[in-house]
Parts: sequence; structure tokens; C-alpha cells
Amino acid sequence: MYAVEVRDHIMIAHSFKGEVFGPAQKLHGATFVVDAAVYAETLDENAIVIDIGRAHEVLKSLLAPLNYKNLDEEPAFKGQNTTTEFLTKYLFDGLAKAARAGELGRDGKQLHAIRIEIAESHVARASYESKLWPDN
Repeated sequence: MYAVEVRDHIMIAHSFKGEVFGPAQKLHGATFVVDAAVYAETLDENAIVIDIGRAHEVLKSLLAPLNYKNLDEEPAFKGQNTTTEFLTKYLFDGLAKAARAGELGRDGKQLHAIRIEIAESHVARASYESKLWPDN
């Protein structure tokens, strides 16, 4: 399996509801390093998985509305604990939509899967990975 990975980062603030979160129930900030990997079983006629530049632009466009925001105040996340795990799936959904639509420089049907990984510190990270198409 071939993979191409792009990286960016965002700075956010948020708080969590629930005793399990301890002191993170209070408003706190985080700098997230976001890695997005796109997988394909074969290379295309240009010997690539996807266009790295396009993938990076799509990732940046997904992150831009979150950067320097308090996620507690964002209507899209109302009532949601914006955990690192939750955000991996949120970003996966956005990147998968672009990939399926061919916005990464390759026919989306030729792509196999996507993995989003968010590092919230040098010792902790979360990820979400899934196939792009149910039958592949």
C-alpha cells in the first residue's frame, strides 16, 4: 500500500464536560499537529498517490476555520466535547469528501483509505483511519 502524508497545525481553545476530564473541564488551549495520510494500492500514470500540493491545500482549508478559535463557541460543535479523537473523525470526513470528489489530483475511486492523526503533545496523539469506499 502506498501512502502520501501531509502535515499542518492549529491552535485552539476548548473545554470538556464530564468528570472523566478532570482539570480539562476548564477552558484550556492546545496546539494540534495534524497529519493526513492518503492510501492507494497503486500509483497513477504519473507515479503518484495524490498531488501533495492539493492535499496540503485541502487540509489547510479544513483547519483554517478552527485555527485560533474557541471550539466551545463554534456552532458546528455546539454541545460536543471536541476531544482529539472527535476532531480526527471530523477532519477525516472533510478530507474524504474532497478525495472522493477527485480534488486531490487523482480519481477518488482509485484511492483506498485515509488516516488522520492529531498530536496534542509530544507524548499523546489520536487517530482515525477508514476506507474511502465500502467495497475496497
